[in-house]
Amino acid sequence: MYAARPLVGVGISLAFVTIATLAALILTGGEPGSLAVVAAAAFGAYMALNIGANDVANNMGPAVGARALPMLGAIAIAAVCESAGALLAGGDVVRTIAHDIVDPATVTDKMVFVRGMLAALLASSVWINIATWIGAPVSTTHAVVGGVVGAGVVSVGAAAVNWSTVGLIAASWTFSPLLGALVAVAMLAFIEWRIVQVEDKIAAARRWVPLLIGLMAGAFTTYLSDRALSHLVDIPFAQSLLAGVVVGCVTSAIAVPFVRNQSAGLENRNRSLKTLFRLPLVASAALLSFAHGANDVANAVGPLAAVVYVQTHAPTTGDVAMPLWVLLIGALGISFGLVLFGPKLIGMVGSQITKLNPMRAYCVALSTAVTVIAASGAGLPVSSTHIAVGSVFGVGFFREWYQNHRSRTQQRARKDTRTMAPQERTRRRLVRRSHFLTIVAAWVITVPAAALLAAINVWLLQQVAF
Repeated sequence: MYAARPLVGVGISLAFVTIATLAALILTGGEPGSLAVVAAAAFGAYMALNIGANDVANNMGPAVGARALPMLGAIAIAAVCESAGALLAGGDVVRTIAHDIVDPATVTDKMVFVRGMLAALLASSVWINIATWIGAPVSTTHAVVGGVVGAGVVSVGAAAVNWSTVGLIAASWTFSPLLGALVAVAMLAFIEWRIVQVEDKIAAARRWVPLLIGLMAGAFTTYLSDRALSHLVDIPFAQSLLAGVVVGCVTSAIAVPFVRNQSAGLENRNRSLKTLFRLPLVASAALLSFAHGANDVANAVGPLAAVVYVQTHAPTTGDVAMPLWVLLIGALGISFGLVLFGPKLIGMVGSQITKLNPMRAYCVALSTAVTVIAASGAGLPVSSTHIAVGSVFGVGFFREWYQNHRSRTQQRARKDTRTMAPQERTRRRLVRRSHFLTIVAAWVITVPAAALLAAINVWLLQQVAF
């Protein structure tokens, strides 16, 4: 039993992929092109499992690392919220990734399009699986984009690829984690300045925590209405922003008596402040999971929906209808992947990069929502994965800088001119450099690695005359 335990997740995953494949076979009923749909269903189920294993860790990792949620509780909440987001707001209409990356006018052969989608889906799935195995949270969107680029170059030529869009995505490797880190640092510095470092911490918390809760509520209202619910209702960004402001103000007013009651009888010390951030942190993690399920389900089953669609329509259309059974594969696959393989990445993001408490984790969640909203309003392509992990690193490096700054200030006050030994400086680091280098390297090579795998897959599919 002990030796076979690691194979249980693999066995359940294979059973899920098999069931998804059989369901596609039954629903297509042996119609022309059904083999492509069946293969796409298998690859889409595999992709959904990998998204659940890798990407969801960014939402629940900080809450688990801050001990606001136990691992099992985080997995349960994330599984429910991811599935709800995928099924309720996952989209009746999905814009195919190929429409933005590859010029649709160059794809005139239906089978060329189908091979490209299958190759891209399998390549991105394999790369995310590798990244999960080495313990690196990567962007599933970037993996799918890389797969489409590689498939497009081999299938229809490099001239068909929209390289300006690819360039913007590549640029987001740099500015999205940095922007997330800066926002998280600004939030944490504000909490340190206005709450933690004041004499009466409880009174300061009663003044500022409701405003931070309102800011979170407003940010998520804007985020959900502009990104997650855009598939159901066409809401202009200005109206989403206005709705966020209204909800934020109302929530902040409601939070005033809540924070007052929570803080009654608490001692005037830092440990008491963590209690006030625990419930808002859990709520923000659940909302992040809902939004993630609504947005990233298209990465798993968008190509599958495209393959299903082109059996009866032209492959160059921009919008693709999302059948319910396709959406269901994505929702269940993400949940199964999270439950079976998610704890590894959740633990790494939550506790192995740097030590988090509810206040720091709240800054990470708030930074992720605010940064995505700002980028969405500016029309910039960003990765929520990069922003969330960048925020964790930003919080860690800020704590490291703040600790060193305070130590130097105390040393100057004592007129101590001794310098710290390099070994002691290394020992006091609050961010693990090995994880930092591994994750950054995985981010940099995600698109080219997925593109190379997709190119190989296209060549193999051509050889078997698929």
